[in-house]
Amino acid sequence: MSRFLLSCASAAALALLSGCGSDDPSTPAQTTPVVQQPAPPAAEPNTSVAFMSDVHFHNVYGDFKSPQFAGIPTKDGKNATIRTMYAQLTSTRLFNENYFAFRAALDDAHAKGIRLVAFPGDYSDDAQPMNIDGIAEVLKEYQAKGMRFFLAPGNHDPNEPFDDLEAGKNDFLTKEGKEQKVYATSNAACLAKDPSVVCTDQLMEQGYEKLMAKLGDFGFNPNKADLHWETPFSKYTNNKYSYDEAVAQSTVAKREFEICAEGSGGSYKAAGEAKLGKAYTKCATMMDASYLVEPVKGLWLLAIDANVFVPNAKFDPANPKKFSGYDGAGNAGWNKVLTHKMHLVDWIKSVSARAKAEGKQLMAYSHYPTMDFYANQTEAMKAAFKPGAFQTARVPDAATAAGVAATGLRWHVGGHMHFNGTNDYADANGNYLVNVQSPSLAVYGAAYKIISYKDLDTVDVQTVALNSVARFNELFPYYQVENDYLKGSTLAADIAKRWDRSILDTRSYGDYTRQYFGELSRLRFMDEYWPCEMKEAAMALNGRQMLILSQLQTRVTLAQLKDNPSVLPLTASCAAAGTASSMPVAAAQLTTDWAEATARAEKLASAAGLSLDSFAKITPYDFYGDFHRTVYAGELALRDMGQERVSQYKVLMAAFPATTTAPVKIGDKPSDQNPVHLAFQHQFKQVFAIFKGLGSAKPSDRFTIDLKGKKINNANGAGLSFN
Repeated sequence: MSRFLLSCASAAALALLSGCGSDDPSTPAQTTPVVQQPAPPAAEPNTSVAFMSDVHFHNVYGDFKSPQFAGIPTKDGKNATIRTMYAQLTSTRLFNENYFAFRAALDDAHAKGIRLVAFPGDYSDDAQPMNIDGIAEVLKEYQAKGMRFFLAPGNHDPNEPFDDLEAGKNDFLTKEGKEQKVYATSNAACLAKDPSVVCTDQLMEQGYEKLMAKLGDFGFNPNKADLHWETPFSKYTNNKYSYDEAVAQSTVAKREFEICAEGSGGSYKAAGEAKLGKAYTKCATMMDASYLVEPVKGLWLLAIDANVFVPNAKFDPANPKKFSGYDGAGNAGWNKVLTHKMHLVDWIKSVSARAKAEGKQLMAYSHYPTMDFYANQTEAMKAAFKPGAFQTARVPDAATAAGVAATGLRWHVGGHMHFNGTNDYADANGNYLVNVQSPSLAVYGAAYKIISYKDLDTVDVQTVALNSVARFNELFPYYQVENDYLKGSTLAADIAKRWDRSILDTRSYGDYTRQYFGELSRLRFMDEYWPCEMKEAAMALNGRQMLILSQLQTRVTLAQLKDNPSVLPLTASCAAAGTASSMPVAAAQLTTDWAEATARAEKLASAAGLSLDSFAKITPYDFYGDFHRTVYAGELALRDMGQERVSQYKVLMAAFPATTTAPVKIGDKPSDQNPVHLAFQHQFKQVFAIFKGLGSAKPSDRFTIDLKGKKINNANGAGLSFN
């Protein structure tokens, strides 16, 4: 914060910002604009910050501190306290190998000369003591090498605002390849003394207070080396920064605000109640871990705590620290920040205005995206896939992007979605906001961002992919035991959890995460996201068959496929029985119609310089894996596909008829009297349009943000696109 602030009276006269000097803890204390003094020297032009989001650190050699179970003994005397491979292959994040990826990312950043690292949330698995202590040890190790770390909270750290002594996991791996339940001591199974459960508070989930005590050295508290540090509630004598005062301001008690079920409390409550027309209910005091820090001259890091834990129906005013009294923050994001943490909005306005006036290089980050992160494909995805597919509930509303842009914030780094992407927003008032999605280290497309200012209006963004990770396969022998056990078991539950062991033959972290996402698609996404008939087609048809089917015109119905099964591998199993036409065509007609469609498909392939037969190399597993990988990794996924595959998909994207007809339905199922091609063409035209949109989005690999020109410029001439 500037050492040259206007008085509150002057601020009021200027009517630029409100709330100066309020004693209400829910109101930002420092909202006064700065006097227009000559700007101090900016940070070094190439001061780069590495952004590492969604690390989801799990201490694979952590200590449960339990005599019941210590993990898997290893040859070097350690114990591997790891989750099963099946658990990983059905999760949107890895639990184990990201331990090694995290170290690789830190080593890479250090080798590049980067000394400042920001974390946009979910740096831990679920804020368990074993994992928080583990990541603290790693960060201290790299601090000793000259690096500084600046954490922002995510919805996994904390998972709840207050301690959860009932938490735990049911899928730790034993030396026999089986699953072991490990829960915190107040879990119902532990209270009942269930002998099959290991009970240890190393698996409790810590709330804000414990996390701040353990991780304060990593941005949450001031450091003597910093030129400035503040919270939304800081009050400094004579508005002059003091380290001693900053320390006093950093305590939990000085960083609390009121939140109610209906909206922001504190000084914002009266206006909210008047607008609502009734009194707010279920109000509680909670911590906000946000802070602004100037670690080097001219560089401001704005770590925003965008977690919003709204009191719910279980909220007990007599026990406001009971974790179950609050909704999780995962789906709330910036939509709820604007309504339930209004003190943050005012503070961000103040910070943005001061940064502009003082010539600071402002880098803002939080755990949540500020706008549509699916390349504006969200509504199309909602229409094409099952309700709730791809976690579209987490996409910010259009009004949210407008609200964040109105604060004056010009760009922001988000995480949460394990997604690599970029989007921007401009309004009629001249506000411009760019949202940079930093990908996770724990999924396919694992990468981190390096961001620096070229000048005060130009931001350079590089994406560093983690294809090579030392020790990534260190735990593979234990997964082999798991695979052997599952193959040998005759229990239905074990049979259902069998996974393809070829993933253990992968030779790099990049290959490993690519196959992980294929298995995640097969084992989870296809059931969870795709309607039955779309799932059947995606899991049965190769690229050649898809291209031909896009050209097919036939009167043969789905019900007749059983009478001519050799043409294409589809059935009527997902359809409802309808009434056959009084003038049906013979099922054999499909053979003739397929041949004509094949000729048309051959022409399309040839016009693109490709052979139709080459499309058969796109197996069903490749297709739906590629689709899901592009949903999450954007431009990085196309790079992995290569030019030929990208060219093939471009042919498919343009192959469908200009207009298609929705299939006739009986209830919520398509009728089996629909022609064979009709549902596929109608539905997969949408799928490939979404696919194209995701692969043709704003640059997300190497690019610059032109804040004055209000545009994003691609700096990667070799990048691939579906355009």
